[in-house]
Amino acid sequence: MTNSLFDLTGKVALITGGNGGIGLGFALGVAKQGADICIWGTNVEKNLAAEKTIKELENYQGKVHSIQCDVRDEIAVENCFVETLEKFGRVDACFANAGVARTGRFEEFSTEDWRHVMDVNLDGLFYTLRCAAGHMKSRTEAGDPGGRLIGTASIGAVMGMARVEAYGASKGAVISMMQALAVEYAKYGVTANSILPGHIETAMTAKNFSNERFVDAILPRIPAKRWGTKEDFEGIAAYLMSDASAYHTGDDILIDGGFVLY
Repeated sequence: MTNSLFDLTGKVALITGGNGGIGLGFALGVAKQGADICIWGTNVEKNLAAEKTIKELENYQGKVHSIQCDVRDEIAVENCFVETLEKFGRVDACFANAGVARTGRFEEFSTEDWRHVMDVNLDGLFYTLRCAAGHMKSRTEAGDPGGRLIGTASIGAVMGMARVEAYGASKGAVISMMQALAVEYAKYGVTANSILPGHIETAMTAKNFSNERFVDAILPRIPAKRWGTKEDFEGIAAYLMSDASAYHTGDDILIDGGFVLY
């Protein structure tokens, strides 16, 4: 039985990049509280790999559906949002989590790599949240107020991280966008918050975590003395989607084991 304070029964979560890592953590967190879930993945291979994820999420009481969607494609995002509504009838929380990183010396960083990071991390987030915000506003005007907009930013948005300037810039923009959405959509009962992950074990970070020099430089600086995992994002997802967070908006929430503070 779920705790009534965080009961998400009958609510629907849309999670981009929900097939693994932090996105899967979000999905598990809300699924355990009874939410229905729609996962958007970028490519066929990821969606095939997500079959295990879908089965895991189906262990809980909510419905689960997966859609192939490249968030860089404006029309694809709009069509996939329509499909999500056709499947579930509503979206109560949108976790705009899809993201990529490209590294390299700044003076040598290509325009192609810069554009790719911005296409996914910023434009993709814009297309996704625009659909979700419009839907939540329309529901409010029809007498069904409320909604949750959550953007995945990064500690790279608030501290200098060499050779990932594009990533940091895109994630800084996420924070600014979520703050503006918090102000604009508050009157519709919609909250908007950013989540700033620290050093988390995901497919994106696997290369860094296998680098001994990186590990020796970073791990001792994390007060929690460990890397983050997808499980560390379950609680914050359930809280932000629940009614318990109705007055919590415009925040930048660090999930980093204390790294930024130390």
